[in-house]
Amino acid sequence: MRKGSRFAAEGLWHTDRETGARVRQVTSAGAISHPTYFLQSAFLPGDREIFFTSYRSGPPQLFLADYPEGDILQLTGGAAVHPFSALLVPGGEDLVFTRGREIWALRLKTLDERRIFTLSEGQLGECSISNDGEWLTSAFQSGGRRGLAVGRTDGTLWREIPFPRTVIHPQFHPLEPEWIEFAGDPAPRMHRVRRDGKGLECLYEHSNDEFVVHETFLGRTGDLVFTVWPRLLARMDWTTREIWTIAEFNAWHIAPDRAGERILCDTNHPDRGLHIVDAATGARRPVCLTEASSQGSQWSRSRYALAEDFAAAHSRAGAGEGVLSWMEAPTDTVYGPQWTHPHPSWSSDESKAAFASDRTGTTQVYVVEL
Repeated sequence: MRKGSRFAAEGLWHTDRETGARVRQVTSAGAISHPTYFLQSAFLPGDREIFFTSYRSGPPQLFLADYPEGDILQLTGGAAVHPFSALLVPGGEDLVFTRGREIWALRLKTLDERRIFTLSEGQLGECSISNDGEWLTSAFQSGGRRGLAVGRTDGTLWREIPFPRTVIHPQFHPLEPEWIEFAGDPAPRMHRVRRDGKGLECLYEHSNDEFVVHETFLGRTGDLVFTVWPRLLARMDWTTREIWTIAEFNAWHIAPDRAGERILCDTNHPDRGLHIVDAATGARRPVCLTEASSQGSQWSRSRYALAEDFAAAHSRAGAGEGVLSWMEAPTDTVYGPQWTHPHPSWSSDESKAAFASDRTGTTQVYVVEL
């Protein structure tokens, strides 16, 4: 199993027993396979191909499956890729991903790879790309240093922006690409900084007991949406920082559509499956069940994990200390394993949603028709 290898189609259909929606199971190999993170679409333009991470060849690598039926192509090989880092560059010709302390671009047509950036030491997390395709950012940890690495996709003008705590989920503002929103772990969660490193500020001061998670931009509106786990889904005005409630229910990972009118989400404690929420009214409709195990001890505690929580979890797992949540380590029982979470995301034309589920005992890639 090497880069460029092809595998026979693995998919099958089923009908969701709660909503009647048609659901396609895209993968079925006896190894973990999951779509990219909920902040990115896993589909190529036209929705005829879907990329995903799989452990079928050993360490996590990227694969591409024809949709709804067709062969599966292995895109990467060698050293492990960060399993939740892949994203599609605007235009649809390249994927960008992290591998250790490096950021790479993969040309889908030829599978040629180009190194974009190398951190001097340490490790990089998931990536974000500006809507104009010109800028990239990734969280990093290097010894005792943490923060954001930011630069151009052509490999120039890279810089580090330090931050005193773990950084996760950096995202470029959809309308103002000079701004990056990111999460600090633990509380307070939401911050922003200009890509030149100036203007660093906390957007919302809150304590460790207010479990703010999974903030992202509400499509092209420029506002933010986030969950206060597990009580409500909220919206923040980017300019005034006014906050108001969209809906009171246990929305978890949230993915707004491009217009900012609908919010796709999964749920947990209790698991009510996937839902679509009207951003203006809070009205919601069920999409389908996921039956994912959605593991992680912290998701039943309604607060952030602290150092002692990680130490206890890693001791129980025999993993030692020092594993960070954004590294998505399989042994992390505080926030994961992340591959047991659905992480739903829209397709390119927003007529489908991709998600992960370990309902069969092994995490696989699923797509539900909306």
